[in-house]
Amino acid sequence: MESIFSSIFTGSLTLGQFMLAVVASMFMGLILAIVFMYRNVYTKSFITALVLIPAVETVVIMLVNDNLGVGLSVAGSFALIRFRSVKGTAKELVAVFIAMTIGIVCGTGFVGLAAVFTILLCIVMFVLTYTDFGSEKGDHKTLKITIPESLNYDDIFEDILDRYCLSHELVSIKTLTLGSLFRIEYDLHIKDQTKVKEMIDELRTRNGNLEILCCKPATDREEL
Repeated sequence: MESIFSSIFTGSLTLGQFMLAVVASMFMGLILAIVFMYRNVYTKSFITALVLIPAVETVVIMLVNDNLGVGLSVAGSFALIRFRSVKGTAKELVAVFIAMTIGIVCGTGFVGLAAVFTILLCIVMFVLTYTDFGSEKGDHKTLKITIPESLNYDDIFEDILDRYCLSHELVSIKTLTLGSLFRIEYDLHIKDQTKVKEMIDELRTRNGNLEILCCKPATDREEL
């Protein structure tokens, strides 16, 4: 059992040891990518990156094995390239760091330890996703209501929103058509998604049947 957690690098690096570490890290990256795809929004390029990052970092760590600090710095820089230009979700950030860790552990020769780490983290990730652990109750929406300038928007919709929302906040007010109309925007936390139409129907009776838009927030709440 102890041999599983021993380094495969016993002396000078051989071709067999090199191939074992690289192929093993790439296979663990594939497992991580498969688990990440379950119930998550993703792109093909990101999934490909999850598969390849462990192998790339394994090679980097092996090349600078005499100076682990330099290896970690270089590997970390590679792993964070994506997040310098594109906003990532918390799940994506965690997945990249897991892939980075797999590469580091395999690069130091502890392939068995990397396998146990990968399986354990993938099981935890799958269970948390499957059970929707940490999910908020209700649904977040952006509500935009067009009203005539004569209507007092301060509290005209408060009673309706109180009934259908866990919370609501007026976030912006905009004039339209030279000030003859106003568009007010709310950030809502809906109690029941199936009641949205009923809420809109009640709001229409207050705003003179002018335009009402209820949609997902423009920005992802999971972005860091």
